[in-house]
Amino acid sequence: MALSVARRARTVSRAGWWTGRRRDHLLGYLFVAPQLAGSLLFVFLPLALVLTYSLNEWNVLADTFSFVGADNYRRLLSDPNVPSVLMATGLFSAGLVVLNLSLALLLAVLLNQRLRGTTVFRTLFFSPVVVSLVAWTIVWGFLLQDNGGVNAILRIAGVEGPNWLRTGSWATLSVIVVQVFKNVGLNMVLFLAALQGVPKELFEAARLDGASAWTRFRRITLPMISPTVLLTSIITVAGSLQVFAQIAVLTQGGPGTSTTVLVYYLYQQAFQFHHFGYGATLSVLLFVIVLALTLLQWRMRRRWVFHEA
Repeated sequence: MALSVARRARTVSRAGWWTGRRRDHLLGYLFVAPQLAGSLLFVFLPLALVLTYSLNEWNVLADTFSFVGADNYRRLLSDPNVPSVLMATGLFSAGLVVLNLSLALLLAVLLNQRLRGTTVFRTLFFSPVVVSLVAWTIVWGFLLQDNGGVNAILRIAGVEGPNWLRTGSWATLSVIVVQVFKNVGLNMVLFLAALQGVPKELFEAARLDGASAWTRFRRITLPMISPTVLLTSIITVAGSLQVFAQIAVLTQGGPGTSTTVLVYYLYQQAFQFHHFGYGATLSVLLFVIVLALTLLQWRMRRRWVFHEA
């Protein structure tokens, strides 16, 4: 009798501990566990390893791995190539972001009109997004050669085109344009979705009040789609700082170092010169730059993003 009473008491105690709230908490943890495991395995663990490697010098050819402390960071501060690399990275990123966002918004506004053939043009502009990056870049490499397709078309028009990929400023512009044409469709689709969510009543009321098309765009359209502008700007800025394949295929960082952006310089140091510790240090610098720019955009959102004031 006493044994059955004790067993019943333990059962009641377990039932009292296993409440609905605890069950909901466990289900929530189970749902986020795959994402958390993926983040730990593919984000935080690589970050920790990169930071560790930056404090060491790893020579694969000599099979040596030695602790050097802050030597790689001191080398970063005294590296004479870093200022030009950061300058090339800044110019490339600024040109890419401005051109990409401007063109994507312009295309989205045009394709948001009720005109025939807009579905075809949407597909046409978005299709490069799903094309293989390397294949896309190789094709453009042939087109931009001195005797390639672009200059052939210009000669028909009586214009002598430059050697696009072997002339400093033209090489940077060429890589920017190739990258913009590759990914502008993605931002265009995001802007188009945002434009279709703007209430039509606002435009009708503004039109009745005599507002011009530019005023309606500036006072209604831009504020209403500003959250999407923030999203696309963060994605585009982060992506512009990580462009590698286009540089490697089209210019190999040249002519000179005019297109040697930080990611490509990192690749050269780590995988061409086998300075893996210094390459990891450059990776840390890239991470800090991307993080700082992302946080800056996020902090500034209150000044211009609708509903964030």
